[in-house]
Amino acid sequence: MTQLLQDKDRIFTNLYGHHDWRLAGAKQRGCWNMTREMLEEGRDWIIGEVKGSGLRGRGGAGFPTGLKWSFMPKEVGARPHYLVVNADESEPGTCKDREIMRHDPHHLIEGCLIASFAMQAHECYIYIRGEYVLERERLEAAIAEAYEARLIGKDNVHGWDFDLYVHHGAGAYICGEETALLESLEGKKGQPRLKPPFPANAGLYGCPTTVNNVESIAVVPTILRRGKEWFAGFGREGNTGTKIFSISGHVNAPCNIEEAMSIPLRTLIDSYAGGVRGGWDNLKAVIPGGSSVPLIPKEICDDVLLDFDALKEHKTGLGTAAVIVMDKSTDVVKAIARISYFYKHESCGQCTPCREGTGWMWRVLERMARGEAETSEIDDLLDVAGQVEGHTICALGDAAAWPVQGLIRHFRHEIEERIENYRAGRPVFVQAPVAAE
Repeated sequence: MTQLLQDKDRIFTNLYGHHDWRLAGAKQRGCWNMTREMLEEGRDWIIGEVKGSGLRGRGGAGFPTGLKWSFMPKEVGARPHYLVVNADESEPGTCKDREIMRHDPHHLIEGCLIASFAMQAHECYIYIRGEYVLERERLEAAIAEAYEARLIGKDNVHGWDFDLYVHHGAGAYICGEETALLESLEGKKGQPRLKPPFPANAGLYGCPTTVNNVESIAVVPTILRRGKEWFAGFGREGNTGTKIFSISGHVNAPCNIEEAMSIPLRTLIDSYAGGVRGGWDNLKAVIPGGSSVPLIPKEICDDVLLDFDALKEHKTGLGTAAVIVMDKSTDVVKAIARISYFYKHESCGQCTPCREGTGWMWRVLERMARGEAETSEIDDLLDVAGQVEGHTICALGDAAAWPVQGLIRHFRHEIEERIENYRAGRPVFVQAPVAAE
């Protein structure tokens, strides 16, 4: 039996908003404790601790956070350094950063100060999703508290001049890509930039910049306070620490939960989300990391661990750790067609494979969902998905291709069956009844 994470090891102790989110409540929960002392240890110590903790980016890509910070120039020249926090949480199924900003904003603010000091940045911008209105208001109120208490700002108590700004986006998914976010922040159309140059060399306003996810920054103060060994003690090697999982779909109690990395998928769903609707045997498939990663069928879900490497072995990914559960009543072809429409709608149109391919895949999947297709078109669809994957400036092309590839990899027989049913004049899909517990 897998041991669940104990409350004493949770970083986000107000994830559900049961306690005071303001500065006084945050301080009672440990925020802003010994922050100056941590800065006095120096930037190399901070980066070394983050590297040693094994923290990998919590926004989807899973790149080592400390290593990313070390790419910034060692000295500040004529160009200032910037930290940009990606709060454009637009991946379907993902709602973890929202809760941090609503209920534990001082974790993020303190993390911004520490990370900015480590990269020698005096200014930080938080780019927040357009639909997050309450979250922006909460965050701005918490920042105002921090300024008033001289925790941040010019001549603050920590000895590092630091200004923090919130920028409200307009709701475009593409602005979750770091260079498109920078373009939008500069007041331009949110379209990804060609790389190189990478943001660490030429980012915001052409200056050295690091872009990190909300959760990646918010966990840093606790890692420094409790030690890199503590954080590295959770999960498997290369997949360490705690992580907020967003569980939705056909479960009895959808929720956000902070747990240790490498927890078995079944344990996570049964222990925190009330189990699959109708019982575990009623499970059909799970998308383990937000809508952009390939789904996996029940036989993989039975034993798979939730971490970057275990899921990669099954040709999917942890992504944002948004676990979307589908029971046997799901029309899985229609579900992936709906996801394909989302990526077609959100493509910025800059790259031809993405601009043309996303719409083509969606139209073919819609026909396949109705059975109005040829069996040979399944291989055509797989081929086009391969032409889109890896051939675009940013990863949106991959995000559009992977769900299609996962569908064909695991549920090709369902597409073939409904094509045969359509030809025979039978119902193409008979929805299974919702199983009772």
